[in-house]
Order: sequence, then C-alpha cells, then structure tokens
Amino acid sequence: MERYTRQIALQEIGAAGQQRIAQARVLVVGVGGLGALVAQYLVAAGVAKIGVVDGDRVSMTNLQRQIIYTEQDLGVQKTLAAGSRLRAMNSSVEVVEHPQFLTAENGAEIISDYDIVIDGCDNYQTRVVVDAICAEQSKPFIHGAVEGFVGQVSLFNSESRYRYADIFEPTERVEKGIIGPTAGVVAAVEVSECLKIICGYGATLCNRLWRVDLRTMNSEIFEL
Repeated sequence: MERYTRQIALQEIGAAGQQRIAQARVLVVGVGGLGALVAQYLVAAGVAKIGVVDGDRVSMTNLQRQIIYTEQDLGVQKTLAAGSRLRAMNSSVEVVEHPQFLTAENGAEIISDYDIVIDGCDNYQTRVVVDAICAEQSKPFIHGAVEGFVGQVSLFNSESRYRYADIFEPTERVEKGIIGPTAGVVAAVEVSECLKIICGYGATLCNRLWRVDLRTMNSEIFEL
C-alpha cells in the first residue's frame, strides 16, 4: 500500500476506499486527448482493471495534446501504444485493449465487463450509443468534452433526470482547435468524478454540468 500512501491519507478515501479502487473496473472510450490522460490517472490511482477502446492510430497532430504517445508511436494502433505505456506505469493494474471503435453492435459486450465508463470520445454519435448502453446496464457514464479553451463534464447514472441525447444536440464532426491543457483539466475532473463514485465521497456532477473556460478561468455549474 506504500504506493498509494498519499491517497490513503485522505479521510474521504482511506484504506477502505483504496481497496474499492483496487477492485474497480473502468472503461475509457477513446484514447485521444481526454482518454489517454484519463487512463494514466486511473492507472496511477491503482484501479484494478482499465479498458481502452479505440480504432484509431497515432498521427502527428495527436502529439500536441495526447501526451501518452511519442514520435515512435506514429502509425501504431492507439490501444496498443497506450496499453504498453500504461502497463509500464503500474504493473499491478490489468489493462485490456479493445482495438476497435465502440459501436451499437459491439458496445454492449464491451461495456458489460466494466463498472464505470468514462467518455474520451470526439463525436456525438458514439456518446449517444455509450450513454444508452450504460443506461440499459445501469452503469455510470462520465461525460467529458473539450474544444479550444473550453471544457465540460457531467455524470449520467441511474439517478439522472435526463440522458445525454436529451441535453445535447448533434454537432458536425470537424477538426477543431484546442490547447493541450484544456484536455488535461477536463480529464482530471472526469477521473475525480470516477473516484467519487468508487469511494462514495463528495457531491458528483449527476444532474449537473460543469464548464470551464481557460481563457478567463471562469467556471460554472449548471443544474440539469
């Protein structure tokens, strides 16, 4: 337990909370700007089983914010490159690679092996599919999204008044600008929500939407 001494020292976590973390199974959908950082934080925290699902390969434009990858990973399957790095970070964590895009056809089977799902997606359609499957399987879905200097996080679970598709409208999938720290801030908040769920402390973002603008450092929480 020496590795997790700083977490265990927190009253909200303690030895019992660390034990729950060491039994948790979390799926990260998308291993890009958000998902790659989310997976690293989960591995560092000692989550027992982490699944990474993505059908993409590492490209040069990814390196500016997807800091789990290096130039040597260019052209490599993202789940393969990320999985190797995550295992090197913490050998006691089981990392499962799903080298495919999550779809309505394969999503239910993939998600069934996990307790919590975290959004590292970059498109509306995948989020709708993931949220619907999570609702069917009574799994918490932690949503996160980034664009430019702005990011947002919310939580959909069995206590949610609405589903993802009830709140957000379809958007055209186009390449948008972003700075790396936006992804870093949002990924950290997503993992914070995950640890709250696992350990049972604090107030989650269920029925609430947190947004931040790094240009002004203004952040708001909206009731849904």
